[in-house]
Amino acid sequence: MRWKTSLIIFVMVLTASFAAAAPASADPITAESAADCERGANGFVDIPDGLTGEPVRVMVVGGFMTVTLYKGYVQGLRGWAHARGATQAGDLVWMDWTRDGGHSWIQCGPFVIPHSQATKTSAAQRTNPSPTWQFRACGMLRDQPRTTKCTQPWW
Repeated sequence: MRWKTSLIIFVMVLTASFAAAAPASADPITAESAADCERGANGFVDIPDGLTGEPVRVMVVGGFMTVTLYKGYVQGLRGWAHARGATQAGDLVWMDWTRDGGHSWIQCGPFVIPHSQATKTSAAQRTNPSPTWQFRACGMLRDQPRTTKCTQPWW
């Protein structure tokens, strides 16, 4: 019986961790996992964790981690989220993408910072001439859902 209680607690903690990774806004999210944007899914391209480009939006999460929305040429012009700075193991970064002007968002991530001072990126998504096609970069400090922040949309 004791192991069942431990299992229930573990599942509750795991569920809370994933729920905390969602963007702070009330925007509907249509996909909530890194698998929806890794290995070419939905037109995304995997990129190295240290890759930077031209910054288009920058913010600081919790006074420690800098999250930047970059644009650059990776198999065409693309956007991606990048975390750096005083990061800690377990901090999160992701990129949201909308094709309908922000009515719904596809969440690319969250991606977990592996260790202190590490950088991490989301996968990169191509841009599109449509004004309804937009990106935003988001981040959250480990186990602190109230620190969740997203940049203003871009593109």
